[in-house]
Amino acid sequence: MVSNTCKLLLIFLIQTATSSAQSDVSGHGGQTWQQAWQETMSIGDDDEAAACEDYYDLLQELSEHPLDLNQATREELERLPFLSVQQVMDLMEYRDRYGPIRSMGEIRAIGSMDYQQIVLLPYFCYAGEVKEEARFPRLDTMMKHGRQELTGAVRIPFYKREGDQNGYLGYQYRHWLRYQFSYGDYLKFGFVGAQDAGEPFFTNRNRWGYDAYSYYLQVRKLGILDHAVVGKYKLSIGMGLVANNSFSLGKAAMLQNLGRTSNEIRPHASRSVADYFQGVAATATIVKGLKATVFASLRPIDATLNEDGSISTILTDGYHRTPLEMEKKHNAKQTTAGLHVAYRTGGLHVGATTVYTQLDRMLSPNTQTLYRRHYPQGRHFLNSSVHYGFLHHRWSFSGETAVSRNGAVATINALGYQSTSSWSLMAVQRFYSYRYTTLHGHAFSEGGRPQNESGLCVGGTWRPFRRLQLQGYADFAYFPWARYRVSQSSSAQDYLAEAIYTPGKHWTLKGRYRLHLRQLDNEDKTALRRHNEHRVRLSVGFHSGEWSWSTQGDAVRAVNLDTDHGFMVSETIAWKHRWWQLGAVVAWFHTDSYDSRIYTYERQLPHEFGFISYYGKGNRLMLVGRANIGNTLQFDAKLGHTHYNDRSVIGSGLQQVAGSSMTELDIQLRWRF
Repeated sequence: MVSNTCKLLLIFLIQTATSSAQSDVSGHGGQTWQQAWQETMSIGDDDEAAACEDYYDLLQELSEHPLDLNQATREELERLPFLSVQQVMDLMEYRDRYGPIRSMGEIRAIGSMDYQQIVLLPYFCYAGEVKEEARFPRLDTMMKHGRQELTGAVRIPFYKREGDQNGYLGYQYRHWLRYQFSYGDYLKFGFVGAQDAGEPFFTNRNRWGYDAYSYYLQVRKLGILDHAVVGKYKLSIGMGLVANNSFSLGKAAMLQNLGRTSNEIRPHASRSVADYFQGVAATATIVKGLKATVFASLRPIDATLNEDGSISTILTDGYHRTPLEMEKKHNAKQTTAGLHVAYRTGGLHVGATTVYTQLDRMLSPNTQTLYRRHYPQGRHFLNSSVHYGFLHHRWSFSGETAVSRNGAVATINALGYQSTSSWSLMAVQRFYSYRYTTLHGHAFSEGGRPQNESGLCVGGTWRPFRRLQLQGYADFAYFPWARYRVSQSSSAQDYLAEAIYTPGKHWTLKGRYRLHLRQLDNEDKTALRRHNEHRVRLSVGFHSGEWSWSTQGDAVRAVNLDTDHGFMVSETIAWKHRWWQLGAVVAWFHTDSYDSRIYTYERQLPHEFGFISYYGKGNRLMLVGRANIGNTLQFDAKLGHTHYNDRSVIGSGLQQVAGSSMTELDIQLRWRF
């Protein structure tokens, strides 16, 4: 079955393209932006995966609608997650001092730009001609000259899960549909319909078709109205203590952008059903330097209910495959309203935020379990914060301090220094009271949310010479209250060291080592024991013209009750020629247990993100292809096959697959018109 599918995929890619199709590799050395992102950014473990997935959605959008460096505002440049506030300011100062940027090669002259920015910026920006400031276009002009895009995708599994035969309400195919209209930066609207495998389609409670829909209308640069979104949207304010369902700030990301704050509204155009608002949000300029953002939301949420009808747990996985999961769908409502006011002058910025949330049912988690004792409770929630920052020459300082309705405090502060070219330093301090609660805040943390944690993270980047970049951090965290699998106060330490060496134009060598030290309960819950985790990754990559390849090796040593080891070796190769491209990945993994699992990023089709963990003994094969059919159609396909040598069944419960192998085919068709 696998070999026949591969042949059909290759034949389709070759026969469906035409000689008029256009290449998309110009100026990028044959790499896709996803490959460049993987090679240059610190992506390595599960705690960075959430941040990377949010970034991926944004960067996918920007790769299709890049920014004009000569027209972009500071706020637009700050949308790029790999730029620090200092690099944004240096880029704008260079543009003001020397005039318009005539080619992307000029960014090498900006001293603070390092290897990562030089490689990544051309994928998301271009150097356009300077134009006179334009007025907001007429509606008929936008409708006539706007760009439309319709994308459909389906995943076909060549295996049956237990639930597919007895238990799930729908069939085993996952599929989604996405439409978007856009006219420059001024107008965008669209919708997304998504269906997970096993969910009913046009039946049961999904009588309108897909299990989940997203829809949005975005307007920008309309007079004093800077930005407005109607429909489903995501929002990030300050450093995330009060309102942030747009980006999760991982440690590697914080190191790379030196603690930059974010104030952004963006449409919720992904398939995720977690962490979004539904209603309206708008940012307007009151006077020069002073902006106000107002937002309101009314949305249904999934929840597990107690016997008295109160909410035990708010669910965010979005699965509605079984009758029990379907009963939890949209059985509660959440109303949210907020106001954010910010003032910026020169290098100083200050702002204040208030967010109020009301649930139509009482939130009553099981507080008899010690680590849940201080989880959010009640129907009414209020959070307020002030955020602040100052940029002077090479120094940057930013922070946010928040208070919840019960008077508990959370604060995070970041201090950064970036020299003109060779090195930068960063320090992040945070204190999150164990009593501080928020329903919409996501901020830099070891524990996953801004609660029950204090700590200090210090890191830096050094370029001893042009082709070598060294970076790393050390993070120390203390948890005064109990946590999951920890029944008393505890601590954690996290260390990362990474080197990126580019011996030539086409070669990249990368090595990283991470040591993670945590404390967990012993078997009797009478004392704490150490859980030490060592992770090493070495990779070498080559890209030139039509070809690119990389070899990567991962190793893990996990010391818990036992000492477990894990290894993985993977080979990636890609070929891009005019209107079509092919890629392949072959990987072999061998781990002693789940504790020594291997995390790796796997290239996906557009609007998909793949950060996968492997444990046990087996191998992975992946083939991916793309064909541009004329100027309007793009066909993508991916075939994945995983085989385990140490088991006869895969998974458990309704997800169990009877066999030692799984093969799936993803197909995606995009029509631009």
